[in-house]
Amino acid sequence: MPLEQLRQLQDERLRNLVARLYKDVPFYQQKLKQAGIEPGDIKGVADLAKLPITTKEDLRQNYPFQMFAKPMGDVRRIHASSGTTGKPTVVGYTEHDLNIFDEVVARSMVAAGARPGMRLHNAYGYGLFTGGLGMHGGATRLGMAVIPVSGGMTDRQLMILQDFEPEVMCCTPSYAQTLAAECRKRGIDPAALKVKYGILGAEPWTEAIRTEVEAGLQIKATNIYGLSEIIGPGVSQEDVDERGTGSYVWEDHFYPEILDKDTGEVLPYGEEGVLVFTTLTKEAFPLLRYSTNDICSLHYDPNGKRTHIKMSAIKGRADDMLIIRGVNLFYTQVEEVINTLDYLVPHYRLIVTKKEAMDQVAVEVEVKEGVDHQNEAFKTELAQKIKNTIGLSMKIDLRAHGSIPGSQGGKLSRILDER
Repeated sequence: MPLEQLRQLQDERLRNLVARLYKDVPFYQQKLKQAGIEPGDIKGVADLAKLPITTKEDLRQNYPFQMFAKPMGDVRRIHASSGTTGKPTVVGYTEHDLNIFDEVVARSMVAAGARPGMRLHNAYGYGLFTGGLGMHGGATRLGMAVIPVSGGMTDRQLMILQDFEPEVMCCTPSYAQTLAAECRKRGIDPAALKVKYGILGAEPWTEAIRTEVEAGLQIKATNIYGLSEIIGPGVSQEDVDERGTGSYVWEDHFYPEILDKDTGEVLPYGEEGVLVFTTLTKEAFPLLRYSTNDICSLHYDPNGKRTHIKMSAIKGRADDMLIIRGVNLFYTQVEEVINTLDYLVPHYRLIVTKKEAMDQVAVEVEVKEGVDHQNEAFKTELAQKIKNTIGLSMKIDLRAHGSIPGSQGGKLSRILDER
């Protein structure tokens, strides 16, 4: 769709959204009144900056269903995200919402290389988590045969990959690493598998992980991005032929902005900040300028296949940013250093502790198969590189290959904060 036409559609959808929220959700009516805004004041997306931000804390305070904009009789499905503190975040879907969910996931799958008639090995977890059922619905809409394997049980996963011959698989990037490592261990030739495309998401990952997974499973791996509050997977997706250039945001449904982490000001295209979404078409659980806490940037790609905007890879989360002895630290910065050393694999975690009044960071990282994890020279080299690149001294704990607790299809936590 030409950008000018897309803007007109977004403007119309935003006007309808603000009017609905003002009428049907007491929380938003109060927020808009406090900001001195009447629905008629919002003419289109150019006016978004006038509107208040919605946070995860707002959702917690309205648990479980007070943010819903439709009566429960119209709700056809309820999901919940795993809350790290206390109660989960609850989201609801009308039949219309489920149709949108299927549509954006089907779009994402086409961008990733999937086509009608292919088989999908779905290794995302089913249940309250949106991943399993979300991917399932989109693949069905596209006309694929879904194999609902769900997460974990690696022996079974490998048997099905060999016997059922799916062309597409989806799981977390850390679980794709696990499957690639198991193929190596068991002497399974990935080239003999029929899988051509991997759709990986639910946790941030890097180009180094892509390289490892693509080589280890002989696939083309793309990133799918989403969060349950916005809809689930399928908010944005990389194109298989444009890997590494960003993920297309389906902005006819989810309008993105990038805000300055400290001031809340809208940042221009290309600048890194906090990603915020407005759900333009959802009925049961629409959100206005919801802060994802994810750090990235937005840009239009003149060489891309589509007119929709692209978001960069997630650098980290605003709430994952560690401040260690006055230095801002994202775990992805450590991963970039790890990737420069050919005896390490990007299977790692940062362990943060406090000794007296001082914060300490230890890096646990695995060596490649066959490499001595007790090699002191390797430890010294990594510590020096981190110090020179990031400006922090960190204790290095090299671990034998396969010894760090791995993901069995769920999200892998890169930070263990023991302070």
